[in-house]
Amino acid sequence: MPIYEFKCLECNEVFEMLVMKNDEVELRCPKCKSEDFERVLSSTNYSMSSGSAKSGVNSQTRTCSSGSCTTYNIPGPA
Repeated sequence: MPIYEFKCLECNEVFEMLVMKNDEVELRCPKCKSEDFERVLSSTNYSMSSGSAKSGVNSQTRTCSSGSCTTYNIPGPA
């Protein structure tokens, strides 16, 4: 089931919406009720097991516009 992320162009609220291709959904910003928004590129989110540290996976967490962002450096061919 696709969950899309949108950014309201009126109040800058970022929100998610489950959109099924057969559903006719009236999309509105949950904060200001505006219909003026754009779809944004969502980041992938996944969980790694405790064995990851042994496999050479390194992570770096930093502050970004959506809160905090983590980059994982996975060994292998470039």
